[in-house]
Amino acid sequence: MIDITDYPTAVLVVAGPVLWLAARGGVRLSRRFPLDDDMRQDFNTLQAAALTLLGLIIAFSFSLASERYDQRKNLEEAEANAIGTEYVRADLLPAADAARLRPLLKAYLDQRVQYYMAFRDSETREINKRTAKLQEELWATVVGPATATPTPIVALVVSGMNDVLNAQGYTQAAWWNRIPGSAWWLMGVIGLFCHVLVGYGSRSRATERRLLFIFPAFIAIAFAFIADIDAPRHGIIRVSPQNLMSLASSLPPS
Repeated sequence: MIDITDYPTAVLVVAGPVLWLAARGGVRLSRRFPLDDDMRQDFNTLQAAALTLLGLIIAFSFSLASERYDQRKNLEEAEANAIGTEYVRADLLPAADAARLRPLLKAYLDQRVQYYMAFRDSETREINKRTAKLQEELWATVVGPATATPTPIVALVVSGMNDVLNAQGYTQAAWWNRIPGSAWWLMGVIGLFCHVLVGYGSRSRATERRLLFIFPAFIAIAFAFIADIDAPRHGIIRVSPQNLMSLASSLPPS
């Protein structure tokens, strides 16, 4: 099942018309059940409270999305540091084992860069398969010397490889850690309710023709912006693997 929040453009295209229709529905309600002067003040209080709640929900969702974006950035840096450290520690292994380890680390680094750059889910699945295979080969390459000569120096290399593998797992978990669907539903329902109130409270046809387009557009853009930050792969705002690419460019050619 496709999650629309994975695609910020789709969120914008769907949310805008739906929220506008909700506002138009409020206009129709106001014509059937018009507000008198005694009810107007109480209605304005209710409308202000609902719009404030919508603003708080949007701010809370943006905060959640930005925290997850920062986490993905930090973990990309941690991956680069772990791979770079392990590449240097390869010198602690016997020459033959180090010669096998370095090309594998370079190939693994290339897969990690591709993971961050991939747009399609099919690409990601293939990258994950190749990454898992390389992880097995990397682990086997350091376990052999550690078993043959279990010294503290070789143990340091094994510990570094453990950090490399764990860093990938932490990154994967961060990419799965998204704004909960229940939060999106809550934000959507409150947004619809607020637009009905805005339409219901409109006083003139000029307001209906002009202003009722502006508010749904603003809220739809806010929803799409939150989805963009929260979507690690399909949005415009993405984590660039600049640390991984810098590391790849700094390693000597094979």
